[in-house]
Amino acid sequence: MDESYGNLPSSRLLGSVPAVVTEEKAKTIVNYEVPEASMQTFPPNINGGSGRGYQTLGSPPEGFEQQLPNNWKGVFSISSYMQYFNVDTDIVVNRLMSSFYPIGGDFFSKIDANPDLYGLVWVVTTLIFVLASLGNLATYLIQKRTDHKSSWSFDVGYVNVAVFSVYGYAIVVPLAFYFLFRYLESNPKLIQFWCMWGYSLFIFVPSSFLLVVPVEAFRWIIILVAGVDSGMFVASNLKTLGEGNDLAIMVVAAFFLQLALAIFFKVWFFQ
Repeated sequence: MDESYGNLPSSRLLGSVPAVVTEEKAKTIVNYEVPEASMQTFPPNINGGSGRGYQTLGSPPEGFEQQLPNNWKGVFSISSYMQYFNVDTDIVVNRLMSSFYPIGGDFFSKIDANPDLYGLVWVVTTLIFVLASLGNLATYLIQKRTDHKSSWSFDVGYVNVAVFSVYGYAIVVPLAFYFLFRYLESNPKLIQFWCMWGYSLFIFVPSSFLLVVPVEAFRWIIILVAGVDSGMFVASNLKTLGEGNDLAIMVVAAFFLQLALAIFFKVWFFQ
């Protein structure tokens, strides 16, 4: 028994120390090339059908057409406009303050990376509420000042007129100027026009509080200053879109439209 165990090679014994690898074997390097792999998508083509089967991710399938984000379906989709309401308070306040400077002309550069419609909706809605409520308050103060015994009632018609005039102006006028600029071979963005015109109306919100004062001369001064400031803000920014006589006419037209809107506010809501 002892001799049989002694004849066994030491490398086969349990717990034996493995043989030392020679330097020549250690220096031997096995070259193995990994085959080039390509990511694929499921499901596979089963039973040799005409399905697409495995497809590499690098190339689109046959008959695939990329859906453009600016098609007509996107116009009527709410999700298409969510990006234009992705603004924080600091951005909105900064743009509101910029609308008070009539000769800056850099508003388009400020909103180029992220034009918003939040300012348009907020400013227009706030202006409608302010015009309807303060217009009735101004009428009440003047009526009580002239005739203390006369009765007064809230005029709901102010709300209807404010909704149609303000929303109609803020949507239709920028849209009309957008097509006019496109006709003149300029390349504006409709969202930027709506954004700029929406913020241009903000000056009429604080001005409406001053129009409550029952002094006619003071009211005309306030509304004319607000109209000129708003008109200069719009005109100075439109002027940056190009040059030419036709463009100059449109800039002047935009200025007088803002001024006419201001006079309309004074005549209708603060008689």
